[in-house]
Amino acid sequence: MSFFAFGSGIGIQSTEKKWIESYFPKPIISPSTSFISAISKLVNYQGGNQTIQLDSPTCHALESLCLKENMKELALHFAVMECSSQNRLMVILEKDLPLQNVTEAYLKLHLLSHRLIKPNQLNLDHLFTVLPNIAWTSHGPILPSELLEKQLLCRANGEILEVYSVDKFPKMSNYIVPKDIRIADTARIRLGAYVGSGTTIMHEGFINFNAGVEGPNMIEGRISAGVFVENNTDLGGGCSTMGTLSGGNSNLISVGKHCLIGANAGLGISLGDNCTIEAGLYLTAGAKVAYIHQNKKSIDQVKAHTLSGKNNLLFRRNSQTGKIECLSNEKPIALNDILHQNT
Repeated sequence: MSFFAFGSGIGIQSTEKKWIESYFPKPIISPSTSFISAISKLVNYQGGNQTIQLDSPTCHALESLCLKENMKELALHFAVMECSSQNRLMVILEKDLPLQNVTEAYLKLHLLSHRLIKPNQLNLDHLFTVLPNIAWTSHGPILPSELLEKQLLCRANGEILEVYSVDKFPKMSNYIVPKDIRIADTARIRLGAYVGSGTTIMHEGFINFNAGVEGPNMIEGRISAGVFVENNTDLGGGCSTMGTLSGGNSNLISVGKHCLIGANAGLGISLGDNCTIEAGLYLTAGAKVAYIHQNKKSIDQVKAHTLSGKNNLLFRRNSQTGKIECLSNEKPIALNDILHQNT
């Protein structure tokens, strides 16, 4: 028997006893065979993808098992769960199948933000179907249908219930803060974002779920779902990358190493390494581009998508004619190392 992924933690249920979110502090990919066998006996696991509620004695037994397996960090989590009166759970994913429920969805989003799996490598089918819309508040996640009652209770106790957002996705930092990163505005990084070591994300930076950066990177623009950016690339202030959630776009966009997308620019194709898009230029896949060959004597008129993924390109708009031009990029960017020493 083998597991694809495993997670244990604490979740929150609605008044109707339905899971609305869950927290997995130490998810695991492909645990050892001995660990799988021992876990299965303790929780009576019979196979498949399952969510199992845990009681205190089971948490104590799981703590002992983890200590025996020299998994001290996970043992600590079970020790804390043993003492908790909250809803304790375990999710076992035998296979990477389409999502069946909230707890499976949260485990997979955790796997991404824990850097255990990179974007576009998980089956996230049915994600928007299984995730409920949630009011994310100063008293935790609440279903919108139950919000008024909670607001009234807080007011009766002299408190104000602050609602930070109403959305299907929480912010990543309420579940995990990966090592060696800086985030100026944590509300702009969703759970399920992959944020690589050494990355700095400034106030205008945004990273959606199932998207991210290899690290180190400077991010002052928006990284949409499905987009992955390789290391030492700079996304300038207010720039954007075209994702897969709107407009029927099924093409996955990637950005290579040592690239620069200028301020307020946009990207609708993939970039190879050492590429630059000048500030303010939104490069869509169907845009007509004057491709200037390296000898600068011959020019081809092409659509931008024919240049997708190629290295060493500079895209700019001719200031006199307004036409988009592409030529060899002579100056690949280099990040300022001091800005990304985020220890």
